[in-house]
Amino acid sequence: MSAVEARLAELGLTLPEVPPLAAYQPAVLSGSYVYTAGQLPMVDGQLPVTGKVGAEVTAEEAKALARTCALNALAAVKSVAGDLDRIARVVKVTGFVASASDFTGQPGVLNGASELLGEVLGDRGVHARSAVGVAVLPLDAPVEVEIQVELLP
Repeated sequence: MSAVEARLAELGLTLPEVPPLAAYQPAVLSGSYVYTAGQLPMVDGQLPVTGKVGAEVTAEEAKALARTCALNALAAVKSVAGDLDRIARVVKVTGFVASASDFTGQPGVLNGASELLGEVLGDRGVHARSAVGVAVLPLDAPVEVEIQVELLP
């Protein structure tokens, strides 16, 4: 077990399986970088909650969902990198929040993803980030997260 996966286990977390996709890959390795596709907060192939944040979904629920998205993104990274201990650093996190028209707390929602990456990777999890409010996401998901990771040689 890698040190990163041991840390996940200490936190009571397990990397999910990365499902095969249709017209795109969950993650792509290019040089020393891994770029993930947008990760929904899927748990066992299902969305636990759907709807807009600030309407059907609370900001705290969405923050927890962003955490799940980040865990799914780490699984996608592992699927192409082979070992999460190869992560030199998380370079960028981009998060999308399906938002009610008056919801402006997107950065707080995305803290769920950022905090998980910090808990798991320490200083290697510190990153730049964008938090974007959108009208709707695939499958009516409340949040979607993608990450860019630099790997060690």
